[in-house]
Amino acid sequence: MLKTLTRAGLALALMTTTALAQDYTIRATANSNENDEDYDGLVVFKSYVEQASNGQIGVEIFMGTQLCSNGAECLQGVADGNIDVYISTSGGVSGIFPFVQVLDLPYVMTSDRVAEAALANGTEFVSTMQQMVDDVSGGAVKLMTIGNTGGWRNFANTQKRVQSPADLDGLKIRTVVADLPQELVKALGAAPTPIPWPELFTSLQTGVVEGSKNGITDIMGMKFPDAGLKYLTLDGHAYMGALWFMNGEAFNGMPEDLQTVVVDGFYQLQQATFASPKRKSIAAYEEFAAAGGDIYVPTPDEMDQFADAAQPVYEWFKANVEGGEQVYNALTATVEAVEADIDMQRKASMSK
Repeated sequence: MLKTLTRAGLALALMTTTALAQDYTIRATANSNENDEDYDGLVVFKSYVEQASNGQIGVEIFMGTQLCSNGAECLQGVADGNIDVYISTSGGVSGIFPFVQVLDLPYVMTSDRVAEAALANGTEFVSTMQQMVDDVSGGAVKLMTIGNTGGWRNFANTQKRVQSPADLDGLKIRTVVADLPQELVKALGAAPTPIPWPELFTSLQTGVVEGSKNGITDIMGMKFPDAGLKYLTLDGHAYMGALWFMNGEAFNGMPEDLQTVVVDGFYQLQQATFASPKRKSIAAYEEFAAAGGDIYVPTPDEMDQFADAAQPVYEWFKANVEGGEQVYNALTATVEAVEADIDMQRKASMSK
């Protein structure tokens, strides 16, 4: 009995010590659910940060709309310090940081390998984005890393197989309420129709829109085939970048050793979100096909047609988005550098 009581006392003492050692709490939110890549990333972040800090940092995860309901509201919560970490797509925060729409520029990053290398912290592109966020927010908000939230955006519709831009002519394609995606849809000959995400299923079902630009995991997660979405074209026009923001005061208020833990935690999170869509998309594509879905992969010639038709979007972005030319140049320079590096790696692997 004495041994049992002693062990119980030690356990209680350890629990008390751990509780006392938790000097910082990070409140993190994502307007998605526990089946999403965002949640996968947050779970990895929480595990790493709490362990690597020896319990000095605790991470609380809030999925859905418990803390805030949309990009502008959530980002304001980060700036005010009510929320410590928030993840958004570019469309969700483009009203505050319009230059983040650079992630939606079509056919710039052409593969997971290129995107993951270009989005690594320390590249010219990411460093430029981080500095621009810091400048616009006055240091209130920090861009910690850019991950992925759903793989690649592809065109999907309820009407017909799309093999070239000509097949998109006149189709009503749902977009987010942001300028660049609408400009892209117009450049390809379709009709952009901004629709809130929660209304998309019904809008497809009733014909308010006839298509969308989404990743396969989102398409199947929202059961869009049940609303008539049948045709999927794997043009991969945009990598679904996930922007992870943190309150500047919360980060800067930590000692340097714990700041290092948090930065490394975001690296772990980024890697988890890079991997998650690849795994989840396998079953999602199989499920889409099993439900009668038509999946089409454009030929190289057809991909050139898509890329050529999208050219006006680049000039529009540089001319109309504040900071657009600066961030566009940073992205294209980074992509060019990582493609050259990847080519060297391939040649090294193939050499005898």
